[in-house]
Amino acid sequence: MGWQDRGLVMVGLLYLMLVRLAGWMVLLARSSASKDAELLVLRHEVAVLRRQNPKPGLDWADRAVLAALARLHRRLVRWHWTYPTREDARRPVRSSWR
Repeated sequence: MGWQDRGLVMVGLLYLMLVRLAGWMVLLARSSASKDAELLVLRHEVAVLRRQNPKPGLDWADRAVLAALARLHRRLVRWHWTYPTREDARRPVRSSWR
């Protein structure tokens, strides 16, 4: 990659950053009523799309990804709730001493 290509990449990156910043500034300047109206429009669009296609068909790749993510979630939960045993922990009391 030459210096000219790197310059083009930097200009493109700077352009994208400025566009995002301008979008955030416009969002800050908008009133809450216009934001609420936009949310209502988006929710209505989602409702219409769900009526058109209520249950999307999953193919084998989708099922594989969901199965892998579910397995990862189960592992994370198991690791989070498994406490390591300590050597110096209190030993159980013998039944004859109770």
